[in-house]
Amino acid sequence: MALPQGMTHALAQQPDTLASRQGLRASVSAVPKEFLDPPAAWNPTVALFLGGYGLAALSIAGWFVWGWPLPLLLASGFLALHLEGTVIHDACHNAAHPSRFWNAVMGHGAALLLGFSFPVFTRVHLQHHAHVNDPKNDPDHIVSTFGPLWLIAPRFFYHEFFFFRRKLWRGNELLEWGIARGIFLAIVLAGVKYGFIDFVFNCWFAPALMVGVTLGLFFDYLPHRPFQSRNRWHNARVYPGRMMNWLIMGQNYHLVHHLWPSIPWFEYRPAYHATKDILDAKGSPQRLGLFESRSDFTNFIYDVLLGVRSHKRRRSKLRPIAALMPSFRSKRHVLALLHRTAVSPQR
Repeated sequence: MALPQGMTHALAQQPDTLASRQGLRASVSAVPKEFLDPPAAWNPTVALFLGGYGLAALSIAGWFVWGWPLPLLLASGFLALHLEGTVIHDACHNAAHPSRFWNAVMGHGAALLLGFSFPVFTRVHLQHHAHVNDPKNDPDHIVSTFGPLWLIAPRFFYHEFFFFRRKLWRGNELLEWGIARGIFLAIVLAGVKYGFIDFVFNCWFAPALMVGVTLGLFFDYLPHRPFQSRNRWHNARVYPGRMMNWLIMGQNYHLVHHLWPSIPWFEYRPAYHATKDILDAKGSPQRLGLFESRSDFTNFIYDVLLGVRSHKRRRSKLRPIAALMPSFRSKRHVLALLHRTAVSPQR
C-alpha cells in the first residue's frame, strides 16, 4: 500500500528504527483502506472550489453591478475564501481530486483567491507535518505561538520567509511562485490605475484578513495546543461534533488528518469513528482542551491577548524583553511570565 505523501515525508526526517517502522504500520493499518483511496472525480472538495469562485463572482457583481451593502459583500467574500482554504489544504496533499493535473489546478486556483502561493503553501505545510510542534522546524509553530491570536493572520507571511530561507522549492515551483505573485501584483496595480482599489481592499483584503484569523485558529492553534508533544498520537487533537465538522470542514478532527494525510476532509469524521478504539488506546487528545482546568483557560486568554511563548523555561531567548522593563520588580514579573508560559515540546 502506498503511504500518504505527508506521512512519508515526515518519516524521512526520523531515524529509521524498527520501532518507527512498526508504529507506521500500526497507524496505517488502523484505518480502513477505503478512506485511503483517492476521492472520486466529483467530490465535495470540487464543490467547495466551484462554490468559492461562484461566491467571488457574486461579490464582484454585487460591488460593480448591484450595489450590495458592504456587510453583505464582506460575508460573501469571507465565505468564498473560507471554502477555498479547505481546497488548498487538501490539494497540497493530493486529496482534492484523483487527477494530479486537476488537483494542481484546484490548488493554484484556491491560492489565487486566498492571496497565497500554492508551492509555498504545499512545501511549508509538508514541513509542518514532518516536524509538528518542533519550535525550530515547524513553521506553523511560529504562527501559533509568536504573538496574540488576534494578530495570527499577518504571521502567515512567515511561511513565505520560511520557504525561501529553507530553499524548499522543487522543479518549476519558483516559476509558479513568480507567476502567482505577478498576478497578485497586477491585480493590485490595475486597481490603483483603473479606480477599483476600494473593491480590492474591502472585498478581497478585508475578507482575507478575517479568513486568516479563522484558518490560524482552527487549522493551527486549536488543533495543536498546548504545543507540548511531538508524538504522532498526541501532537494534534480531536474535538468531535457534527456541526463543527461542517462549519470548519473537518478541522475538529485534525489528528485524523495528521495520522493519515491522504484522507480528504469530508471523510475525517467517519475515519475518526472507525479508528476511535486505537486513538483511545494511544491516549490521543479527544477534547477541545480549553476548559478542562483553570490553567487551560488562563493559557488560552494569555494567547488571545499576548501569546508570545518561550521554548525554554530557563535562559530563554526572550529574556531581552525583560531588560526593557523600567524596574527590577517588573523585570522579575516578565521573566516569571515567560517561564510560566513556556512550551517545550517532547517526543
